[in-house]
Amino acid sequence: MLAIACPGQGSQTPGFLTPWLDLPGVREHLEQLSDRAGTDLIRHGTVSDEETIKDTAVAQPLIVAAGLVTARLLLEGTTLTAATVVAGHSVGELTASAIAGALSEDDAVAFVRVRAGAMAQAAAAEATGMSAVLGGDPDDVAARLTDLGLTAANANGGGQVVAAGTLEQLAALAQDPPVKARVIALKVAGAFHTHHMSPAVTALEALRPALAPTDPVATLMSNYDGLPVATGDGNLDSLIAQVSRPVRWDLCMESMQSMGVTGMIELSPAGTLTGLAKRGMRGMATLAVKSPEDMDAARTFLEEHARTTDLDPSLTSEGPQ
Repeated sequence: MLAIACPGQGSQTPGFLTPWLDLPGVREHLEQLSDRAGTDLIRHGTVSDEETIKDTAVAQPLIVAAGLVTARLLLEGTTLTAATVVAGHSVGELTASAIAGALSEDDAVAFVRVRAGAMAQAAAAEATGMSAVLGGDPDDVAARLTDLGLTAANANGGGQVVAAGTLEQLAALAQDPPVKARVIALKVAGAFHTHHMSPAVTALEALRPALAPTDPVATLMSNYDGLPVATGDGNLDSLIAQVSRPVRWDLCMESMQSMGVTGMIELSPAGTLTGLAKRGMRGMATLAVKSPEDMDAARTFLEEHARTTDLDPSLTSEGPQ
């Protein structure tokens, strides 16, 4: 069984879209996405520096666009069904929703445009950020975050938790980390998936009437509880609420294993989620699509792991509570 994974913010690097522009149709696709996103994605994906693409208002549309471009190339001529799992990490859930058929590409980009702008505004209101905590005893890590007033915004599995809060709180964590844990600052500009992002939830609720969600045709996983979402409306509810609540990628990986996924392809800008899979889904075959040179191997991988299956209808996300 195949899983397609869509990375989140922080996976972008300067110039990562450059080699993709040599492929037929990619420039035109990116130009269309740029118009919808209200930003020059080609420039940001080729010549913009690291500081520029760290900006939330730039990074989120850029990452979603990269995934959509990669997916179109990879899945050309393929009709997805419930036999394929699609999952995204944080903003990658928008990419996944478009691929799985729960949102149109236009709606996914409209959503990320508002999401990115609103989250950037919320981040600018206070100096906040995120840091990965690697290793350590889970109870010790949780206790240390609580002591500092930090939120475990991402539970990524494989011994990785992402802490979010003010820069002062994160500095204190780095200076005195939990026993046997390392703290690494992430290339993001806000405390995402925490109460700091509440204004962005309000902005996305205002966007809701302009969107036309549909029921997914592929098995679309939710960051809320790691279970498939049953309906387009339920997925949209989850996407909006997700902005200010933790991402449970660990539960998504657990569900993939229990459902019988044998191989996971990560779309561009790839590497983060396949890395997590190697620690959290040991033995799982993975392939990271980092450049056009990976596409032939990705198509072969897709054929090897795709199979027909029936999803247990009880395994569906309850969505926001």
